Amino acid sequence: MFKDLKTQLFASSMAAIVLLLLAVWFITRAIYTPAIIIIVLMCIFLVGVNLWFSRFVSEPIENLTEAARHIAAGSYGVRIEKTSENELGRLTDELNSMSEKVAVAEKSRTEFISQVSHELRTPLTAITGWAETIAFDEAVQGDSLRGINIISKEAERLTGMVSEMLEFTRIQDGRFNLRVELIDIAAELEDAIFTYGELMRQAGIEVNYTQPPAEIPLIPGDPERLKQVFLNLLDNAAKHGGDGKKVDVALTADAAGVHISIRDYGRGIPTGELPHVKEKFYKGSSKNRGTGIGLAVCDEIITRHSGQLEIENAEGGGCIAKITLPLNN
Repeated sequence: MFKDLKTQLFASSMAAIVLLLLAVWFITRAIYTPAIIIIVLMCIFLVGVNLWFSRFVSEPIENLTEAARHIAAGSYGVRIEKTSENELGRLTDELNSMSEKVAVAEKSRTEFISQVSHELRTPLTAITGWAETIAFDEAVQGDSLRGINIISKEAERLTGMVSEMLEFTRIQDGRFNLRVELIDIAAELEDAIFTYGELMRQAGIEVNYTQPPAEIPLIPGDPERLKQVFLNLLDNAAKHGGDGKKVDVALTADAAGVHISIRDYGRGIPTGELPHVKEKFYKGSSKNRGTGIGLAVCDEIITRHSGQLEIENAEGGGCIAKITLPLNN
């Protein structure tokens, strides 16, 4: 397979062996001057081989490894400069070709998702509106009213999924921007808890909010995007940790930044799935319906704020989402 490169390495090795044997031959016959010259030449030769190996083997392999790492992380369309016509050069061509094909496929998928999401938005809005209108009709009672409420609830769920898909496409095609201003992060978190907390209480889930022991300073951030993260994490806590019937939310700050934690008391996440929960479209063994991109969007928003989102299993059971945001970014 690596015929060209193998030939070059074999020739270099044989040349070094010949030089070494000549030096030994002269030394055994007490002919030291030619032996010294050969040893010096051999040292120069070995230095040259090392430089050649570094330039034409090590560096291309490092470039290929780095490109593969970028592609695996989602940076499709990455190209590597071809530096030779040997096996590594051909491997570079193959990787560049694969990267381009993946980029085209990813672009097509993103465009399809965006188009479908836009097409679904209008009918879903109409369904939700008419369902709410019919629900207020006093003539609609019993099973009919129950059915209308189910329609309304499912339409709202699908609308949320469509919104997530649209957010995903904005991230993918570079249209995802932040409107940063100095914000009161405590107020934004409390608004999210107030917005979603009532729904959780209606579902029998207790929401406990531990207020910060001291005043939290204003931090730079996009209030709408951060509230979106808080609502999504609260929704996840309700969906996946609802068995525990309790969600704890806490906010603190120190020199390292602002820290927000949202914990549920459900079954937690299987250990093998934890490293993947923030990956796009990953749903693991969860049977809850959804797109599998909510946490990926949350992670992107927090990363754009120079922060960090961590998902862990909590001591004593359940799952905990930890957000760290810098005081300045």
